[in-house]
Amino acid sequence: MPKWFNTAGPCKADIHYMLSPIARLPQLDPLIEQQGYFVIHAPRQTGKTTTMLALAQQLTASEQYTAVMVSAEVGAAFPHDPGAAENAMLGSWRENAEDYLPWELHPPEWSPAEPG
Repeated sequence: MPKWFNTAGPCKADIHYMLSPIARLPQLDPLIEQQGYFVIHAPRQTGKTTTMLALAQQLTASEQYTAVMVSAEVGAAFPHDPGAAENAMLGSWRENAEDYLPWELHPPEWSPAEPG
């Protein structure tokens, strides 16, 4: 299948036309090396998720870090139930870890517990 332009969701280099998302943030490496904090802030549909997924993959491939992206967005569906929001975010984290981390870096199974 030929590549195509994606405007809905994270881009994948093997099927979408795209520029390197990491190359657009050259100032990020020193922040990571210094264990500093940073914020990726930009309008909708500008590549924030694609960039963070690529960054997590690059950091994990370096074998110096293990990185997985976690979004709190899935918890927004439960504005009056923090426990359900917590479970949704943890479930999303587990799914992302399984999708993007090598098998040996998957988190261990955890016992069901009360939220909090």
